[in-house]
Amino acid sequence: MIGVIGEALIDLEVAEDDARHPIAHPGGSPMNVAVALGRLGSDVAFLGRLSGDAFGKLLRTHLAESDVNLRWIVDAPEPTSLAIVSLDPSGSAGYTFHVEGAADWQWRTAELPRDPGLEALHAGSLALAVDPGGSVVERWLSGQSTGTTVSLDPNMRPALFGDRGAYRERLERWLAFAAIVKVSDEDLAWIYPGADPVALAEQWITKGRKLVVVTRGGEGSLVWAGGESFAVPAAPTDMVDTVGAGDAFSGALLDWLSRHGRLRLDDLAGLRADEAREAVAFASTCAAITCSRAGANPPWRSELD
Repeated sequence: MIGVIGEALIDLEVAEDDARHPIAHPGGSPMNVAVALGRLGSDVAFLGRLSGDAFGKLLRTHLAESDVNLRWIVDAPEPTSLAIVSLDPSGSAGYTFHVEGAADWQWRTAELPRDPGLEALHAGSLALAVDPGGSVVERWLSGQSTGTTVSLDPNMRPALFGDRGAYRERLERWLAFAAIVKVSDEDLAWIYPGADPVALAEQWITKGRKLVVVTRGGEGSLVWAGGESFAVPAAPTDMVDTVGAGDAFSGALLDWLSRHGRLRLDDLAGLRADEAREAVAFASTCAAITCSRAGANPPWRSELD
């Protein structure tokens, strides 16, 4: 089983010409990754704190309908986090967050399973970076059994992290226990302004990461795996918006690795460059499908067969 830990929130899509009638969509990067995995047929569980309010019930339904196991969901008394989503003419999304005192960020150690025995754990975005829960999740991830692969997508939000240096310090700690790193060029430009993404990725590989992918939107991805580095083109798409595309990519990447016996930590160490190329191409296809329709709506396996 693959576990995904992190936030599940509501994206409120607000039209510029009609802010009085926002549309509520289930969202949150980690939850989107879990949904992508579930729809592709992976055995996946979501570890999240879900409110009992109306939005929390919507999130539960969305996860269950996407074949995500809810065994480790925490029933939280706090309200659901909200993200106000605005789209620019190209379909790129901007976010404003309302998270103070919300359910996602209040993790306590006792709420997390001691030894879930998972094939892999995916984390990132807000849940690792927003305290008080972020520090709890970080300690828990760093203590996972040696056979579990930790996958990381920072997917950071500058609106919530004004202190670039403090965020960079956190990221360096996360990289110490992550075997797979998927990161966008936009994230790298904010975290490490002026730095060369290639040099950063090569440094991470040198320090023990097994697979590093830098996504660049329509320009495709740069990949480091199996002792090689190479580019994989983006899959063609009829762009509607980019909401959830990176999460669909992450979920599909983990799904491919799991199906081909390359996700467990010992197996990941033997990942060949040709296998990584195929995995990233599959992930790019799933991301392209997500871009072709509104919102975080990753494909089902039946759409790919």
